[in-house]
Amino acid sequence: MAVYTKISKRDISIINNNFNIEKIVSFHGIKKGIENTNYLLKSKNKKYILTIFEKRVSKKDIPFFMELMDILNKSRISCPKPLKTYDKDYLIKLRNKSACIVSFLEGKDKKLLKAIDCYAIGKSIAKMHLITKKIKLNRKNSMGINNLEPLLNSIKFNLKKTSNLKNFLKNNLKNIRKNWPKKLPKGIIHGDLFIDNIFFKKNKLSGIIDFYFAANDYFMYEIAICINALCFDNKNKKFLMNKQKIKSLIKGYESIKKISLKEKNSLNTLCRGAAIRYLLTRLYDFSNTPKTALIKIKDPNEYYQKLLTHNNLNTFKDYLN
Repeated sequence: MAVYTKISKRDISIINNNFNIEKIVSFHGIKKGIENTNYLLKSKNKKYILTIFEKRVSKKDIPFFMELMDILNKSRISCPKPLKTYDKDYLIKLRNKSACIVSFLEGKDKKLLKAIDCYAIGKSIAKMHLITKKIKLNRKNSMGINNLEPLLNSIKFNLKKTSNLKNFLKNNLKNIRKNWPKKLPKGIIHGDLFIDNIFFKKNKLSGIIDFYFAANDYFMYEIAICINALCFDNKNKKFLMNKQKIKSLIKGYESIKKISLKEKNSLNTLCRGAAIRYLLTRLYDFSNTPKTALIKIKDPNEYYQKLLTHNNLNTFKDYLN
């Protein structure tokens, strides 16, 4: 979440005129995250989230995200529910951009996860995967392994200072693509399960938000993203893998859905792929984001360290012992 597009009371009137909701009496921008513009909207008795779609989100993909969240809600997966307008559409136009309103999910993200939290997250992901395996919706992963080379080429490197980094990234990406697994179990994954997209209430997992990277991909790639995003500890800007958290994440997942041997054997390559994905997106944002955007740029060095860690591992057991 972030704020690129400023809205006014006039835009709030457009929302009130299009949706069958209580009158919005206040709104403020949400600075967390980096992809879309988000606002918290408040009426007298309820809260909603307004999302204005920016940057990497393609307009043709938005109905997929809306339908997915609707189906997950009906399947008792706790996530925001997209609201429909009086005309039965999910989307409206604000500032010449597509926008949607979703229900407010109770709870908040944790600053630090414990192993027991990772177990609950693993369990929740597996439940979601069992449902999405059967959903007849399709979206190619816009941040999949084959999309990373164009992203790398679009980064504005300072050649005097970062030529070694560019070569490191090119060589790693080439090796990861060469070893990328084929024909693993797949379905729709969330695709961006960071700590700020997972909410807890009274110390229990209350739901998942921000499905705007959801796509059809390997279920094990979701686990790899989670290992990168949730299972490293930050100690004085050094990111150290926490194997107890990984064990708990996988144990929670396998309490609902078993992981095959082929999936386990692919974990290292998938973790390297996830790490380089986030390293590249952060490098892109670091070098390409306009200075006028109200946004907190995330540190690329975090994922450089994580990629180095994965490069020194090999087997599934390396992640557990």
